[in-house]
Amino acid sequence: MVTYKCFFCGKQISAKTTKGKLVCQYCGSRVFFKPRTTIKKVKAI
Repeated sequence: MVTYKCFFCGKQISAKTTKGKLVCQYCGSRVFFKPRTTIKKVKAI
């Protein structure tokens, strides 16, 4: 499941709930981005 984050209000929105139209259901914005996952860095010995 793909989740997007609204640029203006910061709420997470799933692509399934938007039904093809990317409009924020909280503030009505159309600007979204995909939040990146954090990468754990391991120190090499």
